[in-house]
Amino acid sequence: MEHILRNILKMFFPLLFGGGILWWMYRDTDWNDFLFTLQNEMHWGWMAISMVFGIVPQVFRALRWRMTLKPMGEDVSNRTCINAIFLSYAASLIVPRIGEVTRCGTLKKKEGISFTKAVGTVVSERIVDSTLMMLITAIALLSQLPTFMQFAQETGFDFNEILSRFTNKGYIVTFICVCLAIATCTGLILRYKMFSKGREHILNLWKGISSLRHVESPLLYWFYSVGIWVAYFLHFYLTFFCFEFTSSIDPLAALLIFSIGSFAVLVPTPNGAGSWHFAVKTMLVLYGVAENSAIIFALVVHTLQTMLVVVLGMWGSWDLTRTPARTRND
Repeated sequence: MEHILRNILKMFFPLLFGGGILWWMYRDTDWNDFLFTLQNEMHWGWMAISMVFGIVPQVFRALRWRMTLKPMGEDVSNRTCINAIFLSYAASLIVPRIGEVTRCGTLKKKEGISFTKAVGTVVSERIVDSTLMMLITAIALLSQLPTFMQFAQETGFDFNEILSRFTNKGYIVTFICVCLAIATCTGLILRYKMFSKGREHILNLWKGISSLRHVESPLLYWFYSVGIWVAYFLHFYLTFFCFEFTSSIDPLAALLIFSIGSFAVLVPTPNGAGSWHFAVKTMLVLYGVAENSAIIFALVVHTLQTMLVVVLGMWGSWDLTRTPARTRND
């Protein structure tokens, strides 16, 4: 009974928390204005182009994952890896952070790959991605600091005045989001420790982590790794051209907003729902976008990008049913 209750909480707490933030943000939204913007002011062509760059990073991630499996003697098909990635992203919309388990389980089921070996490759992948994300954030912060200071000097910008715009509820939401992001990272570490119980599992986990040292083409591996984040950024940045009120924001400013939004996604809600909206809206306001417009941007972009994840997950799930499973000795 306790196990069932815990699983229910895992599913519904993120939904309730994310839904609470969304309700708080959009409680005073003029939906007629929202619909008018969609129908008359949005450039859908830019959104269509941006969606292409939503597919590319998932494909790159799958191809990179296959490269780390090969040194362990596991020759997995591109098709299975890609579908497993598609499915893992969609699964995380239902239970946040379940995607790592889903894709490793998919490989176990369809290709007979050791679950702990697959988890080990995911651990090494997360280390690489975290390093690149920190580097991107550092570049964004350093590049925007002079611009931000110049903007403050020319406009009489007062940071204290900006902070005063946020209500006590806004500060509370920010604090809760940060705490939940830290808790999520801690949970992931504990989850990987759980997987490593037993001598054989420890060895398999280490094989997966160390497989990064033995990839056939390190240059190709890093091309995929960098390409993933370039595509993620373009997936986000191109949506700025969908609206007049964000089209003038320069790429480096967009990079900083992208970085902040990427950290907001760590909060355990479906695809960062609520926390991502709040972070992106706040950053857009700091760059001079009207709050109502910033709220519309966050809602439209997140909704459509989430729909893409759902569609790709449905495709991956359907295509996996057409792929015969291979039986191996674990």
